[in-house]
Formats: sequence, C-alpha cells, structure tokens
Amino acid sequence: MNIQITGEAAEWYKKELGLTSGDCVRFFVRYGGCSTVQSGFSLGVTKEEPIDLSVKTVRDGITFYIEEKDVWYFDEHDLVIELQPEFEEPIFHYQKHE
Repeated sequence: MNIQITGEAAEWYKKELGLTSGDCVRFFVRYGGCSTVQSGFSLGVTKEEPIDLSVKTVRDGITFYIEEKDVWYFDEHDLVIELQPEFEEPIFHYQKHE
C-alpha cells in the first residue's frame, strides 16, 4: 500500500496542526464513523512520532504514515489525500492497490 498526499492537503495539515519540517502525522483506525473500505470504522489523524511504522510518505518535510497495526483497515487500497476545494479540508480516497 502507498500514501499519496497533494501539496495543498499537506499545507492544510501544516497550518491546522502547527507542523514544521521533521514532524510526523499518523493516520490511525478508529471505531465509528464511515468509510468506503471498512464499515463501522474511520480514519483518525494525530501529530505523533512513529512506533511501528509500516507505510509512509514525506511531503514538504512532513512524514505522513500508518503503523503496522492499522494496515488491515485499507484492505489492499492506497490512501490518497486531497484538499476538498468546496470545504477547504482534506478528503480521503481509497484506490485499489495494484
């Protein structure tokens, strides 16, 4: 699996979470919410150093990552994060990993 994040979405996280170069953002599974890949679960986001990093991408000096214990959630999909223009906040897309 892979993580892809647009420059606009990375910039949004930098502003909203007060991130600077070298910081890390973790995407993690949480109970509740809705998702197109796992019913009854959704993604949470936190500024946190990795413990058991499985997948990562670095954009503008920020590491965006998923830990090993949360990989099951993606069900062989890549995580694509874009900025949703009409709401000016990130949106998650899940693309089947090839």
